[in-house]
Amino acid sequence: MNSHAPIKDASALGLPKMLILGLQHLFAMFGATILVPILVNNYFNGEGLSIQVTLFFAGVGTLFFHLCSKLKVPAFLGSSFAFLGGFHTVANLNTGIFKNMTMGEKLPYACGGIVVAGALYLVLALIIKLVGINKVMKYLPPVVTGPIIICIGLSLAPSAITNASSNWLLAIIALSVVIIFNIWGKGMFKILPILMGVLISYGCALIFNALGMTNADGSAILNFTEINNAAWIGLPDFFVAKFNISAILVMAPIAIATMMEHIGDMSAISATVGEDLVADPGLHRTLAGDGIATALSALFGGPANTTYGENTGVLELSRVHDPKVIRIAAIYAIALSFIPKMAGIIGTMPSAIVGGISFMLYGMISAIGVRNVVENHVDFTKSRNLIIAAVILVCGLGFSDGLTFTIGSTDITLTSLAIAALAGVGLNAIIPGKDYDYGNPEPYHMEKIVSEHTDAADRKSGQTVS
Repeated sequence: MNSHAPIKDASALGLPKMLILGLQHLFAMFGATILVPILVNNYFNGEGLSIQVTLFFAGVGTLFFHLCSKLKVPAFLGSSFAFLGGFHTVANLNTGIFKNMTMGEKLPYACGGIVVAGALYLVLALIIKLVGINKVMKYLPPVVTGPIIICIGLSLAPSAITNASSNWLLAIIALSVVIIFNIWGKGMFKILPILMGVLISYGCALIFNALGMTNADGSAILNFTEINNAAWIGLPDFFVAKFNISAILVMAPIAIATMMEHIGDMSAISATVGEDLVADPGLHRTLAGDGIATALSALFGGPANTTYGENTGVLELSRVHDPKVIRIAAIYAIALSFIPKMAGIIGTMPSAIVGGISFMLYGMISAIGVRNVVENHVDFTKSRNLIIAAVILVCGLGFSDGLTFTIGSTDITLTSLAIAALAGVGLNAIIPGKDYDYGNPEPYHMEKIVSEHTDAADRKSGQTVS
């Protein structure tokens, strides 16, 4: 058996190994997922989102997504960063009904806006179902989706550097362990490079902390205060969303950006597992699953959900593509939401370790984008393809703070990836000379087909002569 061949059915590995693989995906998503409620709490002066609620709906949302996508898509849904600007705007609303509200009273209205944003996913899913995937995907050829996938990984790169810079020694240890186990690991260790990177580098962090070493800014490498204060068992702090047109106008338009990111993520996952998940189970199903997960989470006090690139990176590294492993990670997240102390223990993981591992995960995402372009034989000798790719890359990496504009009295921010996606789709539709037909191998693969046909004819001719 080829040790590098992807594993489509993890059941063959046995339940214990599957549980460990699920833990690897949990570690990959954990840092970014809990960072969203931490940031939102800053906006709302400590009266923002709950980490427990966020973990609960990350798990529940992932399971709903898998149900909607016929259990075929190995994607994990964690909390979305795209709506952070919207939360900040709602927190600062001080007119109309918001004039005399406390921060905690404003939060349900922000969540209500996200519920509407999630509903917009369902609208787009219905449109795609009605018009057909072929008509939709002609606007999203590899010359568009490939550079967008590259941007997804590279746009995350600054966060990897920021995290790693807090303690470069730990970051390098984490990265080195991932590389060593991925290249030279044997058996089960070869498909657990992320988990091994976390465990070994965390062990080093414990030793360094005991020796009195500190981070670059002088802070302690490990801080166990949150663990000591946390209870073993505790219910997530759910609440019901409220609706107001001002908050809806702030939050709902952000769905334009996140839906484009979703399409890019689905292209990335498809390229990773070598299956066209956009066609089967279908983009309308994955969009519906993402929308339901987002709306359900916000309805009861959680953030918006989105498919996580970190876990796509884990798929590429581990070569285990079975969605069941992702569902195990989702169950872990739900369980952790009821165990504050365990969540606190995982939360002590130094950001430098997250940064070191992110070096590999984020780079893998961009590499998948490059592979998407290469395998689909995108012809960059053609000016139209060069122009489209160039504009996408500059928009995706140049607009690091997004683009904010005002409609009426509402500020709307498009993320860099949304700008890149809209620019790419627009240019592909406008510039003549399209050379890609979704579902049809021609013309990208025409030369290969003609060559194979010619070779076969030559062989047949040779056989006749002989």
